[in-house]
Amino acid sequence: MLQANRVQRSVLLLEEDPAALAHARQACALSDPPIQLTVVQNSDEALEWMADVTAQNLPNLLLLDLNLPKLSGLAVLRRLRMEVLLKDLPVVVFSSLHEPAEVQQSYQVGANSFVEKPVSVADFSELLNTQIAYWLSRVS
Repeated sequence: MLQANRVQRSVLLLEEDPAALAHARQACALSDPPIQLTVVQNSDEALEWMADVTAQNLPNLLLLDLNLPKLSGLAVLRRLRMEVLLKDLPVVVFSSLHEPAEVQQSYQVGANSFVEKPVSVADFSELLNTQIAYWLSRVS
């Protein structure tokens, strides 16, 4: 049971890389209070999640890998922004590439932030913790 002064914090992570997933899980578990992490690993799962989301299970933040198989992260973001319930969900786009055109397209489609995915595991964990702290500080 949550304490009265603690708000449940949740993150949806759309990521396929196993190392990134492991570090995201670790970062969320070590957060105080812990962050509930939901993982979808491809665009098909993301679209299924969008079809099933309700106000009761809406996450506080979406961390979206830009480079996905099948539909790109941008295509998923476009669909997400068309859903009334999801239009205000903060979305942080992650990418190994940091091409100016991709950054611009991400913002045009509705990303709230675009960050380059770090190469090292330690840097990824630090970046993830920073994004979670920034975006979820509004709900705690």
